[in-house]
Amino acid sequence: MQAPESTVNPVLLDRMRYRADPLADTTVSRILGPWHEVAATSSSDDALRTNAAQWQRLGAVNRLFGKWQDNRSLIGWRVEDRDTPPEIAALLEDYVRTAQVLPAWADPAKITRAEELFIDFGVLSCLLLFCSSLPECYVIPDLSTVLHASGQLETRTDHRIRATAAMIFPVMMQGGLTDPKGSGLAQILKVRLIHATIRNLILRGNPEAALQAFEADGQNPAARRVLPLASLQASTDMQQTLYAHGWDLGDMGLPCNQEEQAYTLLTFSYVFLRSLRRLGLGLSRADEEAYLHTWNVVGHVLGLQRELMADTMAQAAELFAAMQARGRARQVEPDSRPALTRALMQTMAQVLPLRVLKPFPVLLTHYLCGRTTAKALGLRQQVPWLSRLLFAAGMLVIRAIDSTVRLVVPGFSLSRLFTRLLGDRLMAQILLDQTRPLKLPGTLLNQVQTMVVNWRAKPKAAR
Repeated sequence: MQAPESTVNPVLLDRMRYRADPLADTTVSRILGPWHEVAATSSSDDALRTNAAQWQRLGAVNRLFGKWQDNRSLIGWRVEDRDTPPEIAALLEDYVRTAQVLPAWADPAKITRAEELFIDFGVLSCLLLFCSSLPECYVIPDLSTVLHASGQLETRTDHRIRATAAMIFPVMMQGGLTDPKGSGLAQILKVRLIHATIRNLILRGNPEAALQAFEADGQNPAARRVLPLASLQASTDMQQTLYAHGWDLGDMGLPCNQEEQAYTLLTFSYVFLRSLRRLGLGLSRADEEAYLHTWNVVGHVLGLQRELMADTMAQAAELFAAMQARGRARQVEPDSRPALTRALMQTMAQVLPLRVLKPFPVLLTHYLCGRTTAKALGLRQQVPWLSRLLFAAGMLVIRAIDSTVRLVVPGFSLSRLFTRLLGDRLMAQILLDQTRPLKLPGTLLNQVQTMVVNWRAKPKAAR
């Protein structure tokens, strides 16, 4: 199945801001039931007590989907916990049975090739997550607002990084999407249900019901806005913070809507491939399209509509640019993007050993993402001239050496060696910290750690 020739349709994108995920949203809404209205002046205890049943059901769902350890566990999955109400069990079982199916257009050969590319680039894959995918993810104001709301992520940046890695690794590891022994599908189904939970918490009910009320009377503040709850906004519990946050459907569309999810997946596929090009490591067209295809399959399992997928780099570039332009045109106050980006840069700088190297994440992000994105993210801090000089000279020399040596040794890459050294440090200190292991099932965590150790021991880095 081919994506449409024109990947950018403003009317379609407008509509997708108010489209989410009927399957997952219906599942979560029917499990939780309607939330009881809480007065804005209620104490935190009263606010929680009023909807105690909903919070208990939410906890039960979290425990149950924690049992989705690998793709095999999804096959014929049944709730075995006798304390779970039958209606909740039936809803979750139906969700798993429906959502785990790959699209008919999924190409196993392309998926296998994308897995090989991810493994082959190893540590560099992680560095590009830090310095291009996540920063670009922050550019869309509405999306960064949700990230900010979900637990004050500028103070828990490593949580965001590690949570993202906990999805990407299982998806892109061998057999993640196609093998019962893989774990990609299980992780995606969890993420999809989490997105639906975020929408339900922020809107305090079924997104479809909130949307119907808004479409019927969008000028009515009660239909347009979900008011914040001051008593819970300071909570350290992420779900309570989301519930208390408040939302404006008119200005921001649905939380975690189709357009935002399509954009996010492009940061993991298109932005990754674009960054390789900017480092002089661009792939063949067939390999790039295999990588895009695999993330389109991920999008399908996440509930993304086919109209928002790109099959080629040209389509992806056009769609990505259009979404960014639309996002920049919407001003959100307060703007949480600079704080999120600053926290990400500081997290990386803290683990680099020499003072002169600490600005390198900022410089590399600027190099990979470009001036416009850097400005939107507030990357305007003064960088010491020595760090700037070393980075610029290093990139210039590396590109010159690479282009010369490749005339004799095709595939040689000093750029890859340089980025590996930087990425290795970040990965070791942030992703492999034994005191805070990635939140993955034990067997999968061991597989990820083994894979990363093999990356670090890879004998041919500069190639």
